[in-house]
Amino acid sequence: MINRNLLLEICREAGQIALRQWPGAGHQVESWVKEPGSPVCAADIAVDSFLKRELGALLPSAGWLSEETVDHPERLARGLCWLVDPIDGTRDFLRGRTGWAISVALVSERRPLFGLLVAPAREEEWIAEAGKGAWRNGQRLTASRRSEFPGSRVPADSLPREDQDLVMVDKPNSIALRIAMVGADEADLVATLRWGFEWDIAAATLIAREAGAAVSDAFGAPLNYNKRDPRAFGLLVSSPTIHPAAVERLAERAARLGPASA
Repeated sequence: MINRNLLLEICREAGQIALRQWPGAGHQVESWVKEPGSPVCAADIAVDSFLKRELGALLPSAGWLSEETVDHPERLARGLCWLVDPIDGTRDFLRGRTGWAISVALVSERRPLFGLLVAPAREEEWIAEAGKGAWRNGQRLTASRRSEFPGSRVPADSLPREDQDLVMVDKPNSIALRIAMVGADEADLVATLRWGFEWDIAAATLIAREAGAAVSDAFGAPLNYNKRDPRAFGLLVSSPTIHPAAVERLAERAARLGPASA
């Protein structure tokens, strides 16, 4: 259906477009605020435009859903749809830190078929194909197999009082990279209790799942993509063995903060 090598080359070039504007390499980039707490920069727009053109040419039948493009409902009538975050982790990008990545997923019938993360500042390329596994820089990934919830490694800057039995590890700004860390056995658990967008997580959740991780929303339910409302409440990616304990740990908070309370 799709040339995997060509898809990877397109994403690599997108990474180089971003890298040529990355402050961490001494470049200057124009930035502004889309809405409170949501920075964007010229590199986001350049990568988005490049990917929309090249991925559209690669697979003209697919729809398009991106953080930096106005959504159009015509994507809902397509069997296939690209879900793109041109720079996931813009805050780290603007600070000159390495915790950002280009995130590209191809979704079919609400499930990801391909997922790619290109993190050129880290010299990392992550790729997964549904049913065929996940890789980072050519090395096949095996997700965390942790069996005990206490002591689980979590990418975080701080932990709530009720989660002090967990262990903090390095936290890139990119939620996609944090999810992928579970797939690479560099973290055991990633959880959010907020509304998030499909383009942030589609590629990374496929990578984690194909590596053997358990993936769900904050309530333990499966995730769907290319929905009319491209949001979901919460995310939970973990070792399969600790996933039920993680759902239980989050249940009261998810019920208090989630859709029913809105």
